[in-house]
Amino acid sequence: MTEVPDVAAAAEFIDRTLQNEGAWYRADEVGYRLGGALASYGSSIGAVRGTVRDALRKFKDMGHDTTVMLASALWGQPKPGSQPVFERRLAAVVLLQTKVQVLRHSDLTRLEGFLRSAQAAELAGPLVSDVLVPLLAGLDHRDRQRAAAVLARWREDPESQLQTAARLVEKELTQ
Repeated sequence: MTEVPDVAAAAEFIDRTLQNEGAWYRADEVGYRLGGALASYGSSIGAVRGTVRDALRKFKDMGHDTTVMLASALWGQPKPGSQPVFERRLAAVVLLQTKVQVLRHSDLTRLEGFLRSAQAAELAGPLVSDVLVPLLAGLDHRDRQRAAAVLARWREDPESQLQTAARLVEKELTQ
């Protein structure tokens, strides 16, 4: 499978589109709801989903490496010194939901970082239910054992977000 050569171009396309889809009143509402923890462009959830869908059409054949690099680029700050943006992070979650079949057990470290820095239940919840659970459910026996060690560490971590994620994942996988 061919990888997208320029992750920066895909991130720029998503960022620019989300800014164009934004509205000040939604940005104010998101900022208020999240207590100013994240900046907001004021893009609707539908616009975020549509933007990711359009990016996947424009930048075809995204494999594992490109997917996780693009998700990381979207999760981070749009430029040095700026605040992370809620809609960019939501786009990263939507991207990972859409491409969960290419993820590997080794991506748990990256997802752990996302959970630690989520700053919003609207980001952490879908990361757990729509990315972590299907990722772990699709692992073979050996990789699932490796993932179980990570989840055991999360259960003991002082970060409550990771403890909650470990409990929810284990609950979902044992049902």
